[in-house]
Amino acid sequence: MPDDVEIMVLTPPSEELPQEFQSRSLRRRALQAIGLLAVLVAVFLFAPGLGDVRDLLVKASPGWLVLAVALEALSFFSYVIMFGPIFCTGLTRRRSWQISGSELAMGSLVPASGAGGLALGAWVLHRGGMGGRRIARRSVAFFLIKSGVNFVAVAVLGAALAVGLLGPDLSLWLTALPAFLAALTIVAAAVVPRLGPGEPPDPDASRVRRWLSATRVALIDGAAEARQILLSGNLGVIAGAVGYWAFDNAVLWATFHAFGSSPPLTVILMGYLIGQLGGLLPIPGGIGGIDLGLIGTLVVYGAPAAATAAAVLAYRIILFWLPLLVGGVAFEGLRRDMPSGKEFAACAPAIALQSVRLPASAASR
Repeated sequence: MPDDVEIMVLTPPSEELPQEFQSRSLRRRALQAIGLLAVLVAVFLFAPGLGDVRDLLVKASPGWLVLAVALEALSFFSYVIMFGPIFCTGLTRRRSWQISGSELAMGSLVPASGAGGLALGAWVLHRGGMGGRRIARRSVAFFLIKSGVNFVAVAVLGAALAVGLLGPDLSLWLTALPAFLAALTIVAAAVVPRLGPGEPPDPDASRVRRWLSATRVALIDGAAEARQILLSGNLGVIAGAVGYWAFDNAVLWATFHAFGSSPPLTVILMGYLIGQLGGLLPIPGGIGGIDLGLIGTLVVYGAPAAATAAAVLAYRIILFWLPLLVGGVAFEGLRRDMPSGKEFAACAPAIALQSVRLPASAASR
């Protein structure tokens, strides 16, 4: 399958953005997301039985909230730092900022836990001449590296909590089980390349069959490339991936302190991954899904209920508005200077290969 055959999520280059990223669609999504966020805030402010939460919101520490905003900004720029080395070593800082910042802005509006942002980045790179299979492979690698930090943290922290190296004392269901599942996920991602690309579909194969085959190739080659990138030790990728995760966790830590609560850091880190799974729900920006997931998980792990509700509300407001506003600036710059032609066609491999080799299916592209 040649490199210029696109995965079907990519559309042919054109003068206009895909429908879901055009102004009218984005305005509609923005209104939906802001409406959902307003409903969420109204529930906390007016629902009966939440008087303790309202008292905490009134007494919030401005200094800690300012720190939380600064930490989210560091998380944002960590994402930007890791984008270029993974997708294209020849990508200028301006282009890396425009594309990755736009992706984060879309993440505040488009459902599916960031997949919408990656779809926008894929379209832009394809419009600039990068081959569809290369984009798909590197998108998988980017997602695995970005998400893998969280799974590694849960595996290590869960194991340390389970054997008593760290506190607090929690049930094995809340420590050993998440650690085991996180480790299993890491192992599964590591062995995916061994499955091979499979038999290519026949020329007259159905659209679904061709899509499944292309998706399998992207997953296998992307997992292999993620391993290659990590083993290369590129500091931009490693610092960006760890920073994106660590600073985002730190935002939640800071919002807890803003309301006078300081649960153990291990509780925040363990509750973070499980609670974030609510973002997989098809809700603009994950509003409601992530919030309830985080609150429920953190309370189960022992965080005080009222402080948790207040901290998560502040965290979600910051997580929604900062990427949307800062990333919106990047998106406007991208729309005014959209790449075209072969700007990205000659991008060097994500990371120069030393002693590690990709499978033949990936190395040939």
